[in-house]
Amino acid sequence: MEIKREYTDADLLDFTQKLISKTNEIQYQITKNKNSKVVFPYSQKESFHMILNGYDNLAKEHPFFKYKTLSVKNSLFSVPLTYMGFGGYLNPFTNEAQVNDLLPMYNFPLTTSHEMAHQIGFASESECNFIGVLASVKNDNLYYQYSGYSFALRYCLGIWQYKNENVFNQLKKKVNIGVLKNYQESQDFWKKYDTFIDEGFHFLWDNFLKSNNQKDGMDSYSKFIDLMINYYKTREL
Repeated sequence: MEIKREYTDADLLDFTQKLISKTNEIQYQITKNKNSKVVFPYSQKESFHMILNGYDNLAKEHPFFKYKTLSVKNSLFSVPLTYMGFGGYLNPFTNEAQVNDLLPMYNFPLTTSHEMAHQIGFASESECNFIGVLASVKNDNLYYQYSGYSFALRYCLGIWQYKNENVFNQLKKKVNIGVLKNYQESQDFWKKYDTFIDEGFHFLWDNFLKSNNQKDGMDSYSKFIDLMINYYKTREL
């Protein structure tokens, strides 16, 4: 796709503000209340089938993202996965996408889309996050769009929190309370399983990624924002 990676603080700020507006808009369309969190109304089994709509729409614009045979299921190891701090993985023996079925459901479509991107041949975690967001936001269903946009926004806000606390606080004030409640839902979920185990596995996974040509290691997950910013410079959110 020949998307550039470089961006300025001004680019990041502009993109974050647009994401806030879009995420707020969809949250309100779903809940009709700025203060209500989004509650995902579909089962996980339904969700696996419904995510195909987003991949089909994405493939109309970019044929190399075509997803052909649905092979996704809940992981039997969701509890240990959660303690390790992971939302899913690709089974290397069956090429099935395995998704942690304990995750907060508003984020479930995005996680599924990420693992499906691995299935169609992409190894890079940043690229799979990028593809996962696109496959979510291009879905005709608002709940799937919300999953993608809210995920990208959370990462952008995280970058600002690291770069500039004042800018982060100003941006956070513009986010609907309902969206922040979903973020708190995720934070509370992971906090329940926060032990030394996930730190150990993150260390191992960080080194695994680095040894497999992903030099940023665990940091590569957040690098999809580079791609998002530049992709949407010429497109509407």
